[in-house]
Amino acid sequence: MKLNKKFLALIPARAGSKGIKDKNIIDLKGKPLIAYSIDAALKSKYIDRVVVSTDGEEIAAVAKEWGADVPFLRPDYLASDTAKTIDAVLHCIEALKKAGDSYDYLVLLQPTQPLRQSFHIDEAIEKMLELEAESLVSVSKVKEHPVLIRTIGEDGKLQNLLNGSSTVRRQDFPDFYRVNGAIYINKIDENLNETTSLNDNIIPYEMAHEYDVDIDELLDLKIAELMLEDN
Repeated sequence: MKLNKKFLALIPARAGSKGIKDKNIIDLKGKPLIAYSIDAALKSKYIDRVVVSTDGEEIAAVAKEWGADVPFLRPDYLASDTAKTIDAVLHCIEALKKAGDSYDYLVLLQPTQPLRQSFHIDEAIEKMLELEAESLVSVSKVKEHPVLIRTIGEDGKLQNLLNGSSTVRRQDFPDFYRVNGAIYINKIDENLNETTSLNDNIIPYEMAHEYDVDIDELLDLKIAELMLEDN
């Protein structure tokens, strides 16, 4: 597919991480975690530029070493625990625009998804353009079906999350999906603004479970190591 559109891959990577110290650059099978996302973006057929948005000088140095651009360090107000990803996204797009570098589409790649491959990015871009959509998000089928999930009410008793019988055979359950954080694609126009919720992007791009590991704690890192060994 030949495109006349420009695609910016943006990898947001704050220096502060609570679950795992220096998570975004922690070693995973001989490579810093963020390098997997940088590699996938660089190998994409459609990505024109790979930019890392970070407030950390060490992350910036690692990102540059692995081939990404870090044209600036994120200001402090976008590096706090309360800072929103969309605000960092808009800051980056505007800063690049002021420098004379504009794009048609944003491809946001969370650095905590090391198993996402370049073909996932390309397939997602192709699907979005074929459908002439404004936005897309990667999803995976849920393993624990919502029909079987319960909440605990104020009375201490279990309450169903969804209405419906849990006696239905598992194979007859309807499919449910969750946003997995690997790929977000948005058209860069007035609809991409501070009120945008990237998790609410409209078009789904389904990824198989073997490519879906989000590094949040050390157990996730161990799982990713095992998956990389298998691949």
